[in-house]
Amino acid sequence: MPAFAPVPCPRIQTVDATAAPFALSEASRLVTVPAGRATAELAAAALAPVVGRTLEVADDLRPADGDLVLEYLAEDTPETYTLTVEPTRIRVLGGDEAGLFYGVQTLVQLLAASPTIPAQTIDDAPRFAYRGVMLDVARHFFPVEVVEGYIDRAAALKFNALHLHLTDDQGWRIRIDSRPELTDNASGTSALGDPGGFYSKDDYARIVRHAASRHMIVVPEVDAPSHTHAISLAYPELMEPIVLSDHIREVVDVYGGGIPEAGRPYTGFAVGFSALKAHDDATYAFLGDVYRELAEMTPGPYLHVGGDEALGMSDDDFAVFMDRATALVSDLGKTPIAWHEAGSSSGLSPDTIGQYWGFVTPTDGMDEKTRTFVRAGARVILSPADAIYLDMKLTADSPTGLTWANGPTSVHDAYAWEPTAIIDGIGEADILGVEAPLWTETVRTPGDIDAQAFPRIAAAAEAAWSPAAAAAVPERTWDSFRARVGALGPLWRAQGIAFAPADEIDWA
Repeated sequence: MPAFAPVPCPRIQTVDATAAPFALSEASRLVTVPAGRATAELAAAALAPVVGRTLEVADDLRPADGDLVLEYLAEDTPETYTLTVEPTRIRVLGGDEAGLFYGVQTLVQLLAASPTIPAQTIDDAPRFAYRGVMLDVARHFFPVEVVEGYIDRAAALKFNALHLHLTDDQGWRIRIDSRPELTDNASGTSALGDPGGFYSKDDYARIVRHAASRHMIVVPEVDAPSHTHAISLAYPELMEPIVLSDHIREVVDVYGGGIPEAGRPYTGFAVGFSALKAHDDATYAFLGDVYRELAEMTPGPYLHVGGDEALGMSDDDFAVFMDRATALVSDLGKTPIAWHEAGSSSGLSPDTIGQYWGFVTPTDGMDEKTRTFVRAGARVILSPADAIYLDMKLTADSPTGLTWANGPTSVHDAYAWEPTAIIDGIGEADILGVEAPLWTETVRTPGDIDAQAFPRIAAAAEAAWSPAAAAAVPERTWDSFRARVGALGPLWRAQGIAFAPADEIDWA
């Protein structure tokens, strides 16, 4: 019986062809230590739709034949796990709570593929420390329940960071007590003229708690100095005049939404027309208030300051702004993250992480700007737009999505790239991780989120988690990946994931 390799592909998977397989039975239980009960209960809920019942959870660690055993390794090795399939039981050993959780995700995939599993051992650990997804809740707002659902979907693929794009030209989505005008005046609309919304502090705390229960951190982003038209609806005195370029008029001609106007909500797709004043201390007093409250609400180590597409600012003004913004975040004890354009400044807070959103083959000096972060002693997150921007159309006739990043972007495009091959001079040790963004200009419903993300999100997961070389890990190939993803079709359907059935995949 061949072994099913999960997604993302594990570091080591060896099959014992001489031993009998394990078969799930009506008597099978989830057996764990008390500390593992929460993870076991999540496993029981995840397995229920694929095995047809909710497995009993016992936390006395007295396994019987046919049980699924969850426990911890003697040594604390973060995010690692070992899964052993024996003829009479399956044992998952987590290096810590996160490792046990990830081992359970692999267990769910194995049992979803078949209730009879070949005897084998999986010894697994992540390639990169940061494995992120980004959800843009500014262009279109999504309620807490939808965000929690996306967390569940991402965590099942071993992602450990949710980057929330909380602000943009189209809306401000987080309550700031010291600046209530932001949500009072700038949260009511979304792109395409759809309704808006915002998260109260209790809402945000709920998202953070749910993410933590799935071993994910939340990375909040307040995008600035551009992408800030929503701020102008609350604090027009902080803004430079709107700059309308030929490019903006072209975007409006293609997508509609109207020309941006001062004092009016913006519902189109144009970028780069808004800018905060870089030489006004009131700007940094405002940001100081916002960053302070976000830092207080966010237990994770990162705060994203944006820094992309400031097309209406001079290079000098942009550098002044980014230097001061990253310093504000560092002074709060958080590590700033900025989009790669911020690398044009040599005065950033030296701990600033750069996030690259250029192409698999860099253009326009994007690679040199990204190297700035590494030269300062920091690291980078890779989000190549023509590979893992999940908002790109999957096919030319996809009902949602855009195509500006050399799109449409196929599942093969999302898989066929190597993080260390993107930017010359940036190697494995310089890469903090991989993140798959989902911008929501055209994404309006939870079903749209699923269809844009799945199955391509699984390719990003494999780039973030799995070893690079197929020579060392035979399953780390496109042909293997497409077969493994196809085998996940029944599991995703059972979980209610409205994935796009890409023609490149043979779906089970």
